[in-house]
Amino acid sequence: MMLKVPSCSPACNAASIREKALDNQCGRLLPSSLPIRKRNAVVCASSSSLPSSDNAPVLTAEPNGWAGGSSRSWADRLRMGSLTADGLSYKEKFIVRCYEVGMNKTATVETIANLLQEVGGNHAQSVGFSTDGFATTPTMRKLHLIWVTARMHIEVYQYPAWGDAVEIETWCQSEGRIGTRRDWILKDYATGVVIGRATSKWVMMNQDTRRLQKVPDDVREEYIVHFTKEPRLAFPEENNGSLKKISKLEDPAQYSRLGLVPRRVDLDMNQHVNNVTYIGWVLESMPQEIMDTHELQTITLDYRQECQHNDVVDSLTSPELVGDTPLSELHRRTGSAAEAAKNGTQFLHLLRLSLNGLEINRGRTEWRKKPAR
Repeated sequence: MMLKVPSCSPACNAASIREKALDNQCGRLLPSSLPIRKRNAVVCASSSSLPSSDNAPVLTAEPNGWAGGSSRSWADRLRMGSLTADGLSYKEKFIVRCYEVGMNKTATVETIANLLQEVGGNHAQSVGFSTDGFATTPTMRKLHLIWVTARMHIEVYQYPAWGDAVEIETWCQSEGRIGTRRDWILKDYATGVVIGRATSKWVMMNQDTRRLQKVPDDVREEYIVHFTKEPRLAFPEENNGSLKKISKLEDPAQYSRLGLVPRRVDLDMNQHVNNVTYIGWVLESMPQEIMDTHELQTITLDYRQECQHNDVVDSLTSPELVGDTPLSELHRRTGSAAEAAKNGTQFLHLLRLSLNGLEINRGRTEWRKKPAR
């Protein structure tokens, strides 16, 4: 990261510059303890010596940490997150930005999923794992191994609005011989109220062969020390929705959106379509009248195959059974998906490759009526 000392009025002095040094790239205030350095020397800025903005000195982050001698990186200092006291979970605070909300000025479910992914990655970095991949250990990098999402379950009880502060806690634990489990708790930072929960399963893939494989013992030894010692679940309730099997949606689907094409921005550092993109694809085939009157409460996705940049995807959706009556039959009787949804708001989803019909993802969503605003 490279920073420039901002231009200053004659009234400025060295102290005010140190207190108000700006990160021109992201527009955020830097910590007041940040020393201003030009190459290897501290810049003693004053109203008489401050250069113009055209030839301002360049600030550089030193390779082994900040100028003050700390081993913490710029990102560590600026982000609002840290390990908890026991070192086995990680908490971080976020402010919902304008580009993260939808038409109703509340965060989208894609925003929630991206924040979960971000705090998970920051947790991994905070315990020393690589920034070259999603939570890759030294041995994983040597063996060309990566983590990929196998299952994601998210429940949102209240969507934060633009400008709200959210605190997310995350932790990991073992999940069989080929995977790990990561859980999250989301809270309204102002009130401490839980506004969402999530859990996920991750499995190991060889980055070269694109095949799943068991976790090597030496890799397990690297990360197991950072896992909770006793089981801790975001969803401790018996028979909770995160455990529910997703039935395959059979043709013909009641709703569909065909020919979805991954954009370049949908690809991540693992060289495939990022798991959050699948959420948007699933919602593309939801009936508009449900989208107009309801908001997503729960989404569960099983990732069955990765998607590459040149794949074309079909999104299929059908109502799930409500008791002994399919929601599609209720729809036929009432003539309206929204009217039928009053009797049940669960839908099954399928993402498949357009070319050969190969299943890449199956999902379930549950919806509730939008709150009055």
